Order: sequence, then C-alpha cells, then structure tokens
Amino acid sequence: MPEAAPAQVRNTMPEAVPASGPTPAPAVSDARLWSSGTALRSWWPALVRVLWAAGPAVRGAWPPAVLFVAVGAVALAHAGGFDGARPLLLAVAPVVPVAGVALSYGAHADPLHEIAAATPSGGLRLVLTRTTAVLTVSLPLLTLAGLLLPASGAPGAAAWLLPGLALTLASLALASYVGCRAATAVTGGGWLCAVVVPALTAPGSGLTSRLAERLSLYLDGAPAQGGWAAATALCAALLAARRPAYGRLEQR
Repeated sequence: MPEAAPAQVRNTMPEAVPASGPTPAPAVSDARLWSSGTALRSWWPALVRVLWAAGPAVRGAWPPAVLFVAVGAVALAHAGGFDGARPLLLAVAPVVPVAGVALSYGAHADPLHEIAAATPSGGLRLVLTRTTAVLTVSLPLLTLAGLLLPASGAPGAAAWLLPGLALTLASLALASYVGCRAATAVTGGGWLCAVVVPALTAPGSGLTSRLAERLSLYLDGAPAQGGWAAATALCAALLAARRPAYGRLEQR
C-alpha cells in the first residue's frame, strides 16, 4: 500500500496542478476573426472595382444635365406657371438614360477605356455596370420630378420607365452592330421624332395638348405598357446573344 501512494499522487497531479502560462484563446474565436477579416479583404476590392468601373457614368456633364432637366421642369411648372411641363418631361425622359449611356462609355468618356475594355471585367460587363449607374441616377430623379408636376392630360409620372428601359436596352443591343454613340443617336432620335413630329404636324390648337395625346397613345394603358415590356424582354435577349461582340465595341 505505501508503494501505491506515489503512483496515485502522480496520476492526480496533472488534474490538480493547472498548466503554467497564459490560457490560449479558443480556436473558434480565431477562426471567426480570420473569417471576418478575409470577408472584408475580399469585399473591399470588389467594391472599389465596381465604383471605378461606374465612374465615367456619374461624373462629367451628364449628372448635372439630368438634375437640370428635373429641376427645370419643376421650376417651369410651379414658378413659371406652365401647365405642360409634365408632357415635355415625359417626352424627354426616355432618352435621358440613353444619352447617359452614350456619354459614359467609350474613349471619349474614359481615358483608360482601351485598358478597361481589355480586362476580364470589360466588354458587356463594363457596359452594363455603367448603364446601371446611369439608370440609378436618372430613373428616381426624373420620376420624382414627374410626380411634382400637374398632370395636364399626360400619362402618369412613372409611365416612361418601361419605355426608357426598353430604349436603353435597344441602344445597347444596336451598339454591338454600329457602336455606342451611333446606336444611342438612332434610338434616342427615333423616339423624339416619333413623339414630337406628329405633335407638331397634327391639326388643332395647343402644342402641349397634342403632345399629351401622343404620349398617351404611346405610354398610357395596359396594351402600350405590355408592348414596351415585350420590347424590353426582346432587347435583353438580343443583348445576351450579342455578348461576344462587346469585346470589340468602341475599339474600331
């Protein structure tokens, strides 16, 4: 029995005597910290790349021009007493994002365009990034301005959203054939001619009322909006089919 006592003491010592030195932090906390740091390191460069890619779309003369159109329409209606401000705004609003796309993509908009277009993020991805930035600025601003204007027989303030999106996608799809600036000139100019020319040449008095009637024909009601929705889907499908052509866009 006396010989068994030292063995019992040796067996109980590791449990009774605590280990010297600082207690290490749990492995779960280290893993959590490493995971959050890795997520931050991977998220930050992606955000920087997106902001850099969208940069030409939110600088230069185009954003002040959009603000001028929106504020000018509201001032014309409320300070100038002009009741036809909403028809004029609805006639111009669909071509505003189209013009923004034309002014945000190409060597004329970005000194580093050739380098950016040659990167894996170039081509259609770069075009869509800048188009999204253009739409993010123009859609809410112009729609809010339309809500602040008297109706004057024109369609609702949001009636131009689907036409504006359809014209923008049509411009991008056509750009794969003729280039960005030519495509936006064709679609934007075609819309203005389709709206303004009949209003100018139609018989009757009051240009504003004739313009409101023309806009109601193009924008108001389920058939018109359904047609614009179908055109949007068709242009999106054509855009996806023409994706390889965007590797050569604006390089000729």
